[in-house]
Amino acid sequence: MLRFFLILYITGLWVLSPFTHAAWFEVTGTSTVLESKEKARERALENAVYQALLFSGADIAVLPSLRPYLAEDRNDYKFSGNELRHIEVLQKRDRGGVISITARIDIYPTASSCHVNQYRKALLMGEFDILSLQDAALGGIFKFGDDFTKLLQRRFESQAQSFVTQGISPYQVKASEPEKTRLIAEESNSQYILIGSITDMTATYNENTFKKGQTNRQLALSIKVLDGISGDVIYQNDYRDIAKWPFERHSKVDTRSARFWTSPYGKMAQQMSKNILLDLESKLSCRATTPEVIAINDTHGQINVGRIHGVKHGDKLALWHNASFTDQFGIFRTQLKQSKMVLTVNRVYESGSEITVSPPELAASIQIGDIATKQMH
Repeated sequence: MLRFFLILYITGLWVLSPFTHAAWFEVTGTSTVLESKEKARERALENAVYQALLFSGADIAVLPSLRPYLAEDRNDYKFSGNELRHIEVLQKRDRGGVISITARIDIYPTASSCHVNQYRKALLMGEFDILSLQDAALGGIFKFGDDFTKLLQRRFESQAQSFVTQGISPYQVKASEPEKTRLIAEESNSQYILIGSITDMTATYNENTFKKGQTNRQLALSIKVLDGISGDVIYQNDYRDIAKWPFERHSKVDTRSARFWTSPYGKMAQQMSKNILLDLESKLSCRATTPEVIAINDTHGQINVGRIHGVKHGDKLALWHNASFTDQFGIFRTQLKQSKMVLTVNRVYESGSEITVSPPELAASIQIGDIATKQMH
């Protein structure tokens, strides 16, 4: 549930300077109690903040840096230096193993955050592999890697601010094969490729829970983000959590079913997918989006980003000549040289745009594969 109220703050002698405004959002966040009520309270509050940031268009990338503060059990939080200024906890409920937090959240959306100033980056998903299939024997969840990949894809499609998903790669992508990575990125028109592996899904028991017939199960995974131009790993992280496994020990569990995804283990996996999204927003949203020139004819050309990436008619772009090469040791070296010309978007399509070149006498030096970057104002 989310309600919002627009409040105008007037400074000085009743003068708006310049149309400064804030929005109060009253939001209810929920979380199932998995390992402890304290952790569930933190996650419920984080869920409320996440909803408010997403609804307001503010930068969700700030959320990972706020987690240490949200872990403190308080009713009032004040922040400075970002778009989120104040959180007031209005109500806390604990019903049937579900914690709900209703909070009033004060947000100042700005036009200076990276997801506003940068075009959205094309991201291709790689399938998550289960490293030890023996780990998946409990419940027969051998397809969990495929279904988690699809869950993550849907998460990025519906909630990402800085990324446009290019689907799931039909090819296996490895960090140890940069040349293959570059070819797959070029074919899929992707700036980044996200790959991952599930490293642990073992069941764990202890004396107290075993007597009650309760099984807990780990979920650990590792991700890497590969640059589509160089093939290099530009970000990597590991995730681990544990949750109750409520299913019969000898039953087969369908990881595509609502029964699985609404279970404590499925909800924990969903939370992990959200953490991946937030971490990528936090680490990569301020990196420049790198559209490529895919056609050039005299002073007119075309680039491979469009409406879905946030391109607008009249946008100005700088041009970088792509002089990348492979050295004598077989190592790919990225080399970009900035040009003095300016590209102006004069027509926008769904996933591409037409541009004109200024000054026209420099247009002859443009080559297919040259990089354009949005000019900041």
